[in-house]
Amino acid sequence: MTELNFNLDLLIEPEQLLPYLGHELLRVVDLSRASVYEQLHVPHAMHLQPKYLVAQQENANGVLPDGAGLQGLIEKLNISPQHHVVVYDDEGGAWAGRLIWNLHCLGFHRTSLINGGIHAWLGAGLPTSAEVERSTVVSNLVQVDVQAVQQHRIEYAKLLQQVQQHNIQLWDCRSHEEYTGVRLAARRGGHIPNALHFEWSTALNRENHLKLHPLERTKQRLEQLGFNLQQPVVVYCQSHHRSGLAYIVARLLNWPVKAYDAAWSEWGNRLDSPIISGESPS
Repeated sequence: MTELNFNLDLLIEPEQLLPYLGHELLRVVDLSRASVYEQLHVPHAMHLQPKYLVAQQENANGVLPDGAGLQGLIEKLNISPQHHVVVYDDEGGAWAGRLIWNLHCLGFHRTSLINGGIHAWLGAGLPTSAEVERSTVVSNLVQVDVQAVQQHRIEYAKLLQQVQQHNIQLWDCRSHEEYTGVRLAARRGGHIPNALHFEWSTALNRENHLKLHPLERTKQRLEQLGFNLQQPVVVYCQSHHRSGLAYIVARLLNWPVKAYDAAWSEWGNRLDSPIISGESPS
């Protein structure tokens, strides 16, 4: 395979991808709904269903797959350590961000998110295709780095300990109704103690093809809510889908971040978890 130094950051504009389309070391991954992908997608993009990103547990939806599951994801994507993976979806970046988080967890960081996804691609008038991409099978697949997982995720016991010690920042990305406990999506409603609320889609500009608002604007809003971007943060939602975009935003802000992937589906389904309901964290 021909070596190529992809000059692509974690967040790219649709136009930045054009010079690289069709390169054998570029893997474009579409996490849109299947009906959208079948109608049109970025040329050479492969379709990936979100089910490949998550594993189910008794009390939790959306947890990171085990080592075998992650290796299965690598085989599905068919990527080597030399590949660069560009991801997008049709919802503003949540599922796309979740895939990037999964890849970071297994030790692969050659990743980019298309700002605005397919909506921004179409808004820019760029070419689309309805053909299904068939790539040559890669022999030297990426290997899972089990050490990388702990750098990007946090599990219940460790999170509970830090919550009890009041030494952790939590970003709750769910809706206001979920955060306050008005809407139940688990056995119990509310939020993790000390969690601050900033709904994931607030970072998106619906007037501009679901692209992210300017990062400085989002940074100011987060700081106004009480977040300290110099201190680590844990992002969570119901199943680490919506918080997939929050993870990307934090990385773009150079904000140390981990994800609680078991999320509210675990915390809210457990009967022994400390929970706060109502407006204010305490």
